[in-house]
Amino acid sequence: MLLVVDDDSRVRTVVSWQLESEGYAVQVAADGATAWRRIVEQRPDLVVLDLSLPGLSGLDLLRRLRENGDRTPVVVLSGRSGEGDRILGLDLGADDYLVKPFSPGELAARVRSVLRRTGPAPVAPAPRTGLRIDPASREVELDGEPVPLTAREFDLLAFLAGHPRHVFTRAQLLEQVWSSSQAWQSEATVTEHVHRLRHKLGHRFLVTVRGVGYRLEP
Repeated sequence: MLLVVDDDSRVRTVVSWQLESEGYAVQVAADGATAWRRIVEQRPDLVVLDLSLPGLSGLDLLRRLRENGDRTPVVVLSGRSGEGDRILGLDLGADDYLVKPFSPGELAARVRSVLRRTGPAPVAPAPRTGLRIDPASREVELDGEPVPLTAREFDLLAFLAGHPRHVFTRAQLLEQVWSSSQAWQSEATVTEHVHRLRHKLGHRFLVTVRGVGYRLEP
């Protein structure tokens, strides 16, 4: 939410329309005291602030904010065009200073620029780690990278993944994955496919249980 503070209703209207057309939610205040309450209660993301306000002036409001450790971004929008006023406003902690008369489009651009500079740093997405198996697309990823598997390699991996930590003998895997219990279908076929999977996936997932068979560690 952005807060527009100006004692001129026409300025408030023009600025509000421009910022709302940019997709921002906007609240307004016509004097410094009301603006202070809005800032304290609503915590706006940025304040567009006129310096010539009745009661609590814009400069005093800005000074109070910074003295209280409030780092809410402030874009000053003022009819005071003198260099001294601009320097004072910036020295008091304004993030930008625009002189009236102004272009609403330029004000919106300055608001966007200040929000980019003062907003929280974007958080990089955590890298995808581990093993991901998608049965529908028959795709496998390891630590976010695709792993090309043959049809039978995928079938074996998917079956073991569907029964994590369950130990299967080679004969059981032949029957379940190859749909075969025939003697001519050697159990060495299972051993060879496990070896290929380990070559592609590493050794952290497929575990050999000596004298029994294999299991998949999730």
